[in-house]
This record gives sequence, structure tokens and C-alpha cells, in this order.
Amino acid sequence: MIRLQPLLALVLLTTALAQPPTFKYIRIGSPTDVTTKATAGYALLGGGEDLDEAFKFLCDKSGGGDFLVVRAAGEDAYNDYINKLCKLNSVATLIIPDRDSTSDPKIVDIIHHAEAVFIAGGDQARYINWWMGTPVQDALNAHIAAGKPIGGTSAGLAVMGQYIYSAQGDAPDDDGLQSSQAMLNPFMPRVTVRRDFVKIDLLQNTLTDTHFAKRDRMGRTLTFLARIMKDGWSPAPREIAIDEKSAVLVERNGKARVIGSGKGAYFLSVPRGGPDVCRENTPLTFKDIAVYRGPAGSSFNLKDWTGKGGLAYSLSVVDGKIQSTQKSGEVY
Repeated sequence: MIRLQPLLALVLLTTALAQPPTFKYIRIGSPTDVTTKATAGYALLGGGEDLDEAFKFLCDKSGGGDFLVVRAAGEDAYNDYINKLCKLNSVATLIIPDRDSTSDPKIVDIIHHAEAVFIAGGDQARYINWWMGTPVQDALNAHIAAGKPIGGTSAGLAVMGQYIYSAQGDAPDDDGLQSSQAMLNPFMPRVTVRRDFVKIDLLQNTLTDTHFAKRDRMGRTLTFLARIMKDGWSPAPREIAIDEKSAVLVERNGKARVIGSGKGAYFLSVPRGGPDVCRENTPLTFKDIAVYRGPAGSSFNLKDWTGKGGLAYSLSVVDGKIQSTQKSGEVY
């Protein structure tokens, strides 16, 4: 028995090493990579219905190269859709379903050879828990630093800003965090904000939110901004919040346009000085937040934070309830 122990250990080790990788890579089109002249651009999709124009934007920026969808769960449904929509060398989906997979050098190589990357929807807590602080995060940032286009929808958009509602405080069966819950207690365990997953210069000092008007997320996003200030991360953070069936397409010079059939995008800026009241177990009071709502067809400049074709108004939260300067009192 003593002589068999080293052999048994070797067999077990060999078996463990021989386990197939848990990530999946599904590719259609050419099996051979090409290198095209890609240019930077950012497609920010609010979730819900996918917008052809947003994907065509990324395809054009890729120069017709290799298009990669990354996700933590799900299937390769985007492959056929994008392949039919655009003329590309290839379209592929890379599913990275756990933290162990992220150390596989094949994953980094796949991301490295993509001319365009799109982060699919799902659960942003998985992206933060499984990918942050790993070679996957490094590879995504190398892609951005190389001046290649990137986009995201729903949870994929949620992780594109410097500041991120990470949803790490949610249980698997929890409904989405409600605005009323967040404003009543800005320090409740489900108000979880992280930062610096990907570095897009134009989205620094910015929180990105999704499914916005459709799911009534204004109150919770104001709570996130208040926490960012209260926690000392920024004296004046900004917000780009996008409704379902809407997207913001951003050029590398910061000029953006709003598309889609939803309510469009909301660009928020806060007054310096921080929230009036932001503490545990106490309703939030946070006044004079500037809002610019950009419907489809409007434009916005992320560098000087000005827009055309939209509507400007302001919001305040007083004792956990939102007040609006719009004549109708509407929040959106």
C-alpha cells in the first residue's frame, strides 16, 4: 500500500490536470484571424431589444475583423445575429463561467486577437466576482488601450463606467434593487458600488446604468451617486443612464448620439459638496442634481457634458422621495 500512494497521487494529479477547460469558445466565419485597422468607439446599450445600428457601429469600427462576444453564462445566440448583420472575418462567443477559467492563456489570446468586443447582459456580479483582478480584466483593458471598439448591454454596460453598481449584495432569488429601498437606506447591504473594472477614458468618473426608465431606476442611481461622494471616491461623479431599447454611440472624440425606440438616455451631474443627508438607516436627502434627457436623434458631448436636441431639468431627493422641476413633476 505504501508503494501505491505516490502512484495514486500521480494518477489523481494527472486526472485533475486533464480536466477540460470550463470556458466555451464558439466561432463562425473564417477560422483564421485577420488584423484590420480598428478604431475606438463605444456602444452603450440600455438592455432589452438589441439594436442593429449599435452592432453595425461596432462592426464598422472593427474594420471588418474578428468580432467577439464575452459573457459569463448563456449561449452563442449573438453569433448568427451579428454574422448576418455585418460583413466580418468571424464572429465568436467566449463564455467564461468561473474564476478558475480566467487563468487559461487561451482566453487572453482570444481577446487579444479580437477587433471588436461586446460584453453581453446577464449578472454584473459575475463579471466582478469572476473576472475582476484576473487576466480577463487585463485583456479587456489592453483591447481598449489599443484603440479598439467595445460595447455592452444591460449587465455588460453596467461594468463599462468607472463606477459600477455591482449587485454583489443580491441573493440569487432577489428581485432587482428598487429605488425606494435604496433611497430609504443608502447604506443597506444591497447598495454595492465598485470601481475600475475597465478603463475607458471617456467614462472615467462616470456611473453607467441600464433598463433605466423602464424599471424606474432613477432613485437608486441617485443613491449610488450619493454613496460615491460620501465614500470619498469623487467630489462630482457623473452618470449615463440608458433606457431599454435605447443606446448611446460614442466616438473617440467624446461626441455621442442617442438611438433606439426607448426613452433614450439620461446624463446626470451632481453639485459639489455632496448629499445633504447620506447615512445608515436614514432616508437620503440629495438636492439639485442636473439631468439632461436625450431622446433618439439627440446628441451629447461627453467631454464638455453638453447636449443638443434634449431636455434639461433637475431633481432632488428629500427624505427618500424624488422631486422634479419638470412642470408635470415627472422624474423621467
